[in-house]
Amino acid sequence: MGKKFTDKQIHILDIAEELIAKKGYEGTSVRDICSKANINVAMISYYFGSKEKMMSYLYQYRVLKTRENFSEFADTIKDGKPEMQLKEMIKYIVAQLFKYNYFHGFVTQELRHTEKLKDELLDFYQLFVKKLDDVIKKGVTSGVFTFTPKPEDILTTIIGSTLFVIRNKNFYELYVPHKDEEAYTNEAEKKVRVNLLMNVFAVLGYAAD
Repeated sequence: MGKKFTDKQIHILDIAEELIAKKGYEGTSVRDICSKANINVAMISYYFGSKEKMMSYLYQYRVLKTRENFSEFADTIKDGKPEMQLKEMIKYIVAQLFKYNYFHGFVTQELRHTEKLKDELLDFYQLFVKKLDDVIKKGVTSGVFTFTPKPEDILTTIIGSTLFVIRNKNFYELYVPHKDEEAYTNEAEKKVRVNLLMNVFAVLGYAAD
């Protein structure tokens, strides 16, 4: 992480992420970020170029942190049963996508697909697919799973289903009981996770005891 971002950049990005998560991109000004980060407004231009470009850096930073955190997380569950590992991996990805859902409404195709971001996302996807492949093979060998679907297809299902729900709230909220925004988010995340578990385990031919 340190090779890609300076300590000062990381400090600013952490503050920006905290404020944007609470107030949204439009509701967070450069002055808000600079005030909380205790820096001069000119520092945003110096380190990132503009508020819009800072979001591209922030997206890349978030992908890097998520990849690092996932590596640590995967290591903590590596000795668990295949079905447990798979459940936890699905839960992890869905939770991350919902937690940082404010990116999906702002980051344009152009920003999301700069070369640096494409490389960082590719590294993370490949890491996740490799772990999925290991878990699937372990499950088949132990007799817990019957089939061996391609791990990249499972990842596509997980991310695609979750992003559809995040990007189509006006549709999905019709089917999720809720009294406020927080309740909706919690229930929507739970519904997506349960649905993915059912679908993924069905594709694997999961033989529960």
